Amino acid sequence: MSPSDARAILETLVGFDTTSRNSNLVLIDWVEAYLSGLGARIERTASADGSKANLHAILGPDVDGGVVLSGHTDVVPVDGQDWTSDPFAVDERDGRLYGRGTCDMKGFIACALAAAPELAKADLKRPVHFAFSYDEEVGCLGAPAMIEKMVAGQPRPALVIVGEPTDMRVVTGHKGLFSMRVEVHGKEAHSSLVNDGACAVTHAVELMHFLTQEAETMKQAAPADSPFNPPYGTLTIGQMGGGTAVNILARHAWFAWLMRPAPWDDGPALGERLRQKAAEVEARMKKAAPDSRIVVSPRSNVPPLRPEENGPAEELARALTGDNSPRTVAYGTEAGQFQDAGLSVVVCGPGSIEQAHQGDEFIELSQIDACMEFMQRLKTRLEA
Repeated sequence: MSPSDARAILETLVGFDTTSRNSNLVLIDWVEAYLSGLGARIERTASADGSKANLHAILGPDVDGGVVLSGHTDVVPVDGQDWTSDPFAVDERDGRLYGRGTCDMKGFIACALAAAPELAKADLKRPVHFAFSYDEEVGCLGAPAMIEKMVAGQPRPALVIVGEPTDMRVVTGHKGLFSMRVEVHGKEAHSSLVNDGACAVTHAVELMHFLTQEAETMKQAAPADSPFNPPYGTLTIGQMGGGTAVNILARHAWFAWLMRPAPWDDGPALGERLRQKAAEVEARMKKAAPDSRIVVSPRSNVPPLRPEENGPAEELARALTGDNSPRTVAYGTEAGQFQDAGLSVVVCGPGSIEQAHQGDEFIELSQIDACMEFMQRLKTRLEA
């Protein structure tokens, strides 16, 4: 298994602009042709409009108990970022490979694909599943449909390695992601006549204050031995807007908020409490402006990854990496979705999350080398 093969494949993958707002089908077509040529069994799961797809491919025997190598094919935008080279062409300099997605997370996908020819020729006792998804960066939207098919079909895998960048160290737990958009529709009036209208901005602020109080409750409820940094689930209001002029009661206001729940937090339950609060506020608004309304819309709900005691995925990843340190991260991945489907999961992949989502994103060549060694050890394990 050659790191140079992984680098060549990475150049191809980075060349496909799979920013989440775009289709990923050109990349999926290329990967499907590549793996089909190695004899892989392929299944696609398309998005509702057909513009994107997940790809699930299997190499090895048709038996249960295989290992999933999971990665997302979409990348974040480069708009407004400072790049010293073309973000969609790999540029090697100073022992690093620069380009959008080199770290997050086409580097891992490239290593998995570079290992595929030898995996295809090997006498594997358990199969390798390749699971490549779309729209992870905008809420892990693509993976659930693919995961549902994977666990319902045959052969059923036993464990999953999600190759998000961890410097090839084993991550056994991470926070989730839950977000909503709130729209407040009131009634305009002169700012001196507050009883003749319903100010959408004022009532939106009341709902935002409710959420900041909930954030403080989450902070106080975190266990003393929390392994996360920060040690509690977090809630932030990242966007807001509304109003026409300072002397007009606002007709419309909106805000979007995001929660990163720890495993002991409950995002949907908080969302329901917000809906109840919004109903109370809406009822008060309607007394002055009967057409007032508040719309609370879900945007994403990605479960956290809960550390598994003596989980088979952790056992395998630690054996392949030699890393025995406990480790959790604050960001979210598709790992929690696999776990909720009944599979054992860890996160372990090349590159540093500190390089993700930035201009001049890069991955160290040494990380590609380490990931290819990981793939070689995985092959040996699956042959035993």
